[in-house]
Amino acid sequence: MRLTALGLGMLLVIALANLGQSADAPASKTIDLWPGPAPGENGAIGAEQAKTKDDGKTVTSLTNVTKPTLTISRPEKGKDTGVAIVVCPGGGYTNLAWNHEGEMVATWLNSIGVTAAVLKYRVPRRPDTPKGQPPIQALMDAQRALSLVRTKADDLGLDPKKIGILGFSAGGHLGAWAATNYDKRSYEAVDAADRTDCRPDFAVLIYPGGVIKPKTDELTSDIRVTSQTPPTFLALATDDPGSENSVFLRVPIFSCFLSP
Repeated sequence: MRLTALGLGMLLVIALANLGQSADAPASKTIDLWPGPAPGENGAIGAEQAKTKDDGKTVTSLTNVTKPTLTISRPEKGKDTGVAIVVCPGGGYTNLAWNHEGEMVATWLNSIGVTAAVLKYRVPRRPDTPKGQPPIQALMDAQRALSLVRTKADDLGLDPKKIGILGFSAGGHLGAWAATNYDKRSYEAVDAADRTDCRPDFAVLIYPGGVIKPKTDELTSDIRVTSQTPPTFLALATDDPGSENSVFLRVPIFSCFLSP
């Protein structure tokens, strides 16, 4: 499993610079994350909003998400490795960088034989989110996504022991959050899927933020690293702000620093 995290991480680093030249998005299916209203949702943030490019078709960012979804795309049968990754776009827990940290990543993952499940998790922070804290609704969505993908392993031809999580920036924090809190689910089970393990088998965190307390080298209380934390690959550029978040995230780790 360490080799899985390392291999996927290194391939991702190589591909990041070329994502803008990716092929057309793969065929995909979008499913609701929850069977009914999402737990912990008070609906007080207004209607979902999407920002698009000039073509009016390419969604570049999403916000006011109250109905989380998973967009699942699969590789060609001849390439399929049985590995799946829940993809968490970044956006500071304010919006989701849907295109370049979601759909384009899914296209690339499919090209190397990995099933992608792009998570539209709840943003922005709700009015009752404690100041400076990430929204608990996002963790609920990530934990649910990992369990849901694992329950669909047979249908999707996946290895249930090769289900990972990948995130950028705030999505990197969410990946770390999910990878270090799988032992205590953040919501009451709503159906049989929630009885399935939500521990990612590996994590790929790209310039994660918010995992340490400001101006310290101490992890925040929500990042609970133990000897059972999944193997983790970290990647960032040398000029990325907040690089200390990766430096002090002491997990079973593979790291890569890229020059500007």
